[in-house]
Amino acid sequence: MGTVIQLKKQINNSYFDLKNSVEEKLILVEEKIKNKLTSEVDLVQKISDYHLETGGKRLRALLTLGSSKLCGYRKGGRDINLAACVELIHSATLLHDDVIDNSNIRRGKKTTNLIWGNQSSILTGDYLLSRCFEMMVEDGNLEILKLLSSTSAKIVQGEILQLQHKNEVDMLEETYLKIISSKTAVLFSAATKVGAILAEKNNKEKEALEFYGKNLGLTFQIADDTLDYTSEINLFGKKVGNDFYEGKVTLPTILLFQQSNNSEKIKLENIFNKSIRSESEFSYVLKLISKYKIVSKCYQKAEHFINLASNSLSIFENTEEKKILENLTSFSLERSF
Repeated sequence: MGTVIQLKKQINNSYFDLKNSVEEKLILVEEKIKNKLTSEVDLVQKISDYHLETGGKRLRALLTLGSSKLCGYRKGGRDINLAACVELIHSATLLHDDVIDNSNIRRGKKTTNLIWGNQSSILTGDYLLSRCFEMMVEDGNLEILKLLSSTSAKIVQGEILQLQHKNEVDMLEETYLKIISSKTAVLFSAATKVGAILAEKNNKEKEALEFYGKNLGLTFQIADDTLDYTSEINLFGKKVGNDFYEGKVTLPTILLFQQSNNSEKIKLENIFNKSIRSESEFSYVLKLISKYKIVSKCYQKAEHFINLASNSLSIFENTEEKKILENLTSFSLERSF
């Protein structure tokens, strides 16, 4: 179906280095989420438990913990509470996304909407957001409350913008970047900025971590969209070509359309204007992606954001935490999961 991107050992380790550096707190984050999602309604409990059991990288929670550690936060467990908040926002968006996209697989398992239906999945996503806002209010910091609440609003706007441009194979790169900035990068930037706010850092350091998170998120989403045309289901955790079959236009298809000749452009437009796309049409697109070396072009675009993210950390002292976050920028692009 495609080629599997192999990770370099030193890059692969950066994610696990981050995870290991905050392992004790990450365990407490998991406990916090589980306790907060306890419900007297059986179906809510079942769906919440199932969704959380499917796992995930917990990267956004890790970024909150890691940025807090980088900034020297030592005052208590607020980083744990807010890492759980960030993760709940992400989990809620996944529940909603699977309904919107009619997805059947998430992280290698059946989606909650496939098992319990769209209505229950949407309402459970709302439940997760409600619990998240309770935790934000409990924290009591107005700057954080404003940041995370505005972040939630921007994510929704990004998802709607993507729906607005669905099937537009001639979409501008600028529009694509606007979509992924809202639907993905904004939560990364909030996750990292929270660490600086907790540690009561100055605006320069807050903005540096916010900028780091944004560009890390852009890199992450570009990689995610590219993996959809190159990875294997057992590594990626979802059906290869999912974006294609949904008619979702991402950077690989945008760059492909730009590179294609006139006859290929016409065929691509016809394929994406259909309500249903076939496996043979997906194979055709994969051949064109290979022909025009689109995967490498996507990664070249992403390298720009890697450099921006890494350079934004230059104002911080050289510590192990800083090194891990710098290395994570490359991992976000070259990962295969």
